Amino acid sequence: MGTDVNGRQFFELLARLPARVWLQAVLGLVAFAVLAVLGFAVIAGVAAIALLAIFAVKAKQWLRSLVGDQPSAGPPARPRAKITDVSYEIVDRRDDDRR
Repeated sequence: MGTDVNGRQFFELLARLPARVWLQAVLGLVAFAVLAVLGFAVIAGVAAIALLAIFAVKAKQWLRSLVGDQPSAGPPARPRAKITDVSYEIVDRRDDDRR
C-alpha cells in the first residue's frame, strides 16, 4: 500500500519548500490571473466593437429612412399588368317572338 498523507503532513511538506518555489508559484498565479483578465477584456472588447458596428449600420438606415424618400423594406413591388383597350359588341340572340 502507498503512504497515506494526512492534512498536517501535507502542510509540513509545503512548509519545507524553498522560497524560490513559492515565488514561482505566486508569479505563476499572478500571470494566470492577468492573462485571464486580458483574455476576457479582449473578448468583451471585440463583442463591444461588433455591437457598435451593428448599431451604427442600423442608425444609418434609420436616418436615411427619415430623410430620404426611399420606401421602407417590404415586399417587392408587383409588376404592372399591361392593359390593352379592346372594343366589343353585345349581340342579343333572343328570339323576338318570345316577347
